[in-house]
Amino acid sequence: MGVPPPTDPSFFEQTPPEQAAAPPIPVFIPAPRRDHGIDLVDTFLVFIAAFCALIFSGLIGTIIFYMAHYPRLPDPKAIASNALFVIPTEVGAYVIVVAFMAFVVWIRHNQALFEAVHWNMPPQRIALAALGGGAGLAMFSLIAETLLQRWTPKSLPIEEFFKNPSSGYLLAAFGVLVAPLVEELFFRGFLYPALARWTGSIIAIVITAAAFAALHGTQLAYSWAPLLVLFVVGTVLTVIRARKGSVATCVIVHMGYNLVLFLVLFLHTGGFHHMERV
Repeated sequence: MGVPPPTDPSFFEQTPPEQAAAPPIPVFIPAPRRDHGIDLVDTFLVFIAAFCALIFSGLIGTIIFYMAHYPRLPDPKAIASNALFVIPTEVGAYVIVVAFMAFVVWIRHNQALFEAVHWNMPPQRIALAALGGGAGLAMFSLIAETLLQRWTPKSLPIEEFFKNPSSGYLLAAFGVLVAPLVEELFFRGFLYPALARWTGSIIAIVITAAAFAALHGTQLAYSWAPLLVLFVVGTVLTVIRARKGSVATCVIVHMGYNLVLFLVLFLHTGGFHHMERV
């Protein structure tokens, strides 16, 4: 006796075997590029650009200067200590250097210059405090130079630029408005962070301060006493950069520092008329 066939019609429907889920198609998504900021390559390129800019600007300035005084050609040694020649030449070189800084960080890091160097403009209250701090740093510098006067040459090359009041005013304007900006962009904006990535903050601060002092060596006859004072000043500026992460604050302190030094010199020499009093 056989088994009767089932009456449920679904019995005859064959259920298809369960299909395995298809493996996901791998999609390659590149990891975002990590930009660690300004490095030693950037700093080296800017250094080379500064060297070339000084040569180029000096050559152009010399040609213009001789053309302006033709046919009475001045003594080349006199040109080298003439503020009316040196300052415009350096301004031209500085413009080239800053433009190259912006070019380098844009090409290598796809960043604007002030973003790359951590410009970070401080609030007004902090900016005024930084200006006052620069003034205090200048007073320290003047006291230190007085205490170290016996080890300082009686005549320094920087004094040769103050031949007349016009030169004094030009140097003061350059020293307060131009030099702090460019020097801080390079030393605290490029050199310090590039070094700190490899050496740590402390060693980078020392090297940056030493390089900052060495930049002014020719102006100070490489005398150790005034260079030591500048080393301390450079150390303070670099510590501010390390602690505050703001190149703008360093520029303001530097401006306040130079402003007080030139103001004291202006008052002491009767408006840059009596440089023999220095």
